[in-house]
Amino acid sequence: MTLMQASVPAVAQQGNGYGRLKLDSRLQLAASHSGSAQRVIIRTTRSDAKSVKDELRRLGLSAREVGKWKELLAVTVPAADLDRIGALTKVLRVSTDAVVEAHAAPGMATPASSGLLATLGLDNTPWTGANVGIALIDSGVGPSADLDVDSHFYDFTQTDDEGNPKPPDKTKPYDDYGHGTHVAGLIANNGALRGGLYRGVAPNVTLHAFKVLDRQGQGLTSNVIQAIDYVVEHADKLGIDIINLSLGHPVLEPADSDPLVQAVERAVDAGIVVVVSAGNIGRNPDTGEVGYAGITSPGNAPSALTVGALNTNQTTTRADDDVAPFSSRGPTWFDGIAKPDVVAPGTRLVSNVGLTSSLYLDYPNLRVDQVQVANGPTAYMRLSGSSMSTGVTSGLVALMIEAHRTTWGRGPGVKGAKSGESLTPNLVKAILQRTAIDVPGADLLSQGAGAVNGEGATRLAALIDMSSADGAWWLSAALGAQGSLIDGTSYLWANRIVWGDRIVWGDSLDFNDPAWAQRIVWGDRIVWGDRIVWGDSLVWDDPSTWANRIVWGDAMIGVDSGTGISWGDRIVWGDRIVWGDRIVWGDRIVWGDRIVWGDVATALTAMGFMQ
Repeated sequence: MTLMQASVPAVAQQGNGYGRLKLDSRLQLAASHSGSAQRVIIRTTRSDAKSVKDELRRLGLSAREVGKWKELLAVTVPAADLDRIGALTKVLRVSTDAVVEAHAAPGMATPASSGLLATLGLDNTPWTGANVGIALIDSGVGPSADLDVDSHFYDFTQTDDEGNPKPPDKTKPYDDYGHGTHVAGLIANNGALRGGLYRGVAPNVTLHAFKVLDRQGQGLTSNVIQAIDYVVEHADKLGIDIINLSLGHPVLEPADSDPLVQAVERAVDAGIVVVVSAGNIGRNPDTGEVGYAGITSPGNAPSALTVGALNTNQTTTRADDDVAPFSSRGPTWFDGIAKPDVVAPGTRLVSNVGLTSSLYLDYPNLRVDQVQVANGPTAYMRLSGSSMSTGVTSGLVALMIEAHRTTWGRGPGVKGAKSGESLTPNLVKAILQRTAIDVPGADLLSQGAGAVNGEGATRLAALIDMSSADGAWWLSAALGAQGSLIDGTSYLWANRIVWGDRIVWGDSLDFNDPAWAQRIVWGDRIVWGDRIVWGDSLVWDDPSTWANRIVWGDAMIGVDSGTGISWGDRIVWGDRIVWGDRIVWGDRIVWGDRIVWGDVATALTAMGFMQ
């Protein structure tokens, strides 16, 4: 629901000392210009956490531990003390405890959607998501007659008398914003009302809700990390296989030091598929012109399944699909990772919403339907955004996991295939990418590997025998057609996997290779037979069209309709220039999560860094 976001450039040291190097880009700027107090997350080691807390206390600062990892401390620090905090020997990194926001775009007043399952090729699927668990980390989930929420609902937004977050509070499910309920409906609406018109992708999935966003759709990074860590710790007990994160904040530092990204990587490392929205920062809000490098955190996490928004134009055919202009494009700031991984339907989707939620009250023009039931009315509204795409994809992943488990002989409620393993997060991503359908006219930094294809993804997932030996062929039967029939038309699979910043062609997925194992970071250096796939400093291209050639480094990205993009410390695209992490659009400077007008001094003043 933001306009244009970008990270803030790292400030030159200018004699400010070693402590400045440990600050993320936004905090460096705040420290340089004596800005207001900053909420931060300090990373230390577990053994040093107590001594760092003691040192902060001597400075008059009260820190709290973030999640189960004692090495992360959340604290509010005066800007004047940031350098001093960074200079502490036992402090490894200081990151902004950034405000995360829901990735919906409610302002789009357009006709309601139709045929979601048919568009995905799932109108005749036998899979329903049974015995698969999804953790929805969002604004909560409100009661609806056709949407069930597991009794495990935790609220991470409550604070004590001093404004500090309380421990996670198990309460009766609610959603005062409405975003989480809408995403939940796209995943798990059971179709009990209106003849199944609003049925979700995986109606029998077990849904667990974790509230981290408030009534305005905003929350703190530290609370999202707490929720992720809680899910990881209790995943086996709760039966959670998937985390849905339809939220994010501007990328302020490299992925390997971003605390939210690292929380996602821990979850993936534990075997949980983490589905994350790419963000809604794909276009100039005034002109509608499409831009690149708008992926938000934690969508920049290498191992996350990052989802952009597909515009289906309200038809089930794929021939008229395009990437929604608002959908964030890659590559990611700092790391240059190719994202999103895939795109999924994300425009004008109708789903559940609470009658007292902010979205329902603030956007009456987007209300679609209201059904009277014994316990009161159940309401629906239409929303667009990569949030919606993420919910659709989480539901599809649940179907893939169910198809695989059922095929390999596990009964209801029992996790894993016959080898004791379930589909790994990397394997889920690779299956979705290989079976994706190419979006006409879209480049790979906009569509990723392509648009998700439910028919192909569930079919391929069911064929993979996880007990096969390393390096062995592991498809249990012939794959058959590498295409899917949707709305009476057969569409070829894109048959490509985007591994970090390299395209690997589809036949690599036919073998049990190291890339698909647990605890392999997506994009790492992997040896496939006689091929080495590197995670950095690569040139990759799509041989199907020279318009999609990409050179990582300081040369150029793409040639599309005669528009060149120079890459390095600045991006020149059309009539706008992106300097480092600061985006300049005409006479407007877009900085961090604020939009300001005029020169740099005006920008700093508007952001509170100068008086």
